[in-house]
Amino acid sequence: MRKILQERARATRRSLLEAAACLFAQQGYAGTSVNDISARSGRTSGSVYFHYSSKEGIAQAVVREGFATWPSLVHRYDDPSVPPLERLVALSYDIARALAEDSVTRAGARLWAERHTINVELPDPFVLWTTAVTRLLAQARAGGCLAAGVRPAATARTLVRAFYGFCTLTEALEGSHALTVRLSDWWQLTLPALQQDPRAGQAPTLPAAASPPTDNCPPSHALSLGAPATGERKRTARTSERVTNCPERQ
Repeated sequence: MRKILQERARATRRSLLEAAACLFAQQGYAGTSVNDISARSGRTSGSVYFHYSSKEGIAQAVVREGFATWPSLVHRYDDPSVPPLERLVALSYDIARALAEDSVTRAGARLWAERHTINVELPDPFVLWTTAVTRLLAQARAGGCLAAGVRPAATARTLVRAFYGFCTLTEALEGSHALTVRLSDWWQLTLPALQQDPRAGQAPTLPAAASPPTDNCPPSHALSLGAPATGERKRTARTSERVTNCPERQ
């Protein structure tokens, strides 16, 4: 009986979190009430307060959940047989999909952007991104693939911020569906500055067609982000040019 109750409690928390995420992504923090979350989830307002104590509490949970997927996402790009810069590009496509399709991650990003209006501390979503990019750039330097003078840590900070800004502005101007299409333009400009020999390869073109959205929440016209699709690295690798001829591959 205790196990059954625990499972019900987890299911309730999840349904509340997903309902809140869709509303936060569409309407923002100020435009969403506990009653809205209750109605969307089919649960009572008392249930919201029981599991999350406050609207701030559920907002914090949404942000944490939205960015909790990054460690497992990054782990999929640990294959040492693939050149680090190629892994970096493939990872970026997964992240772009993540910033476009999943209601929880979209909500997490919008809430983080609105953090100054929320009376609770929200986690920094960029720490794990920056760490992962730093590691890939360091591996590229160790393998002789990175351009001279490119410092992994400093470059990673710049890349992550530029990439996030690019995704945010692209979505605002063209919609989330355009992210993966425009990303090839971004890499055509950015990748040659990272490569030891820019003539060794080209930035990949658009990978295989994006899968349909992973949730039933319609895309927000404001800042909206989402969850990665499985198998993206393989599709990206099959449909793109090699980004570099590393010495380690020769």
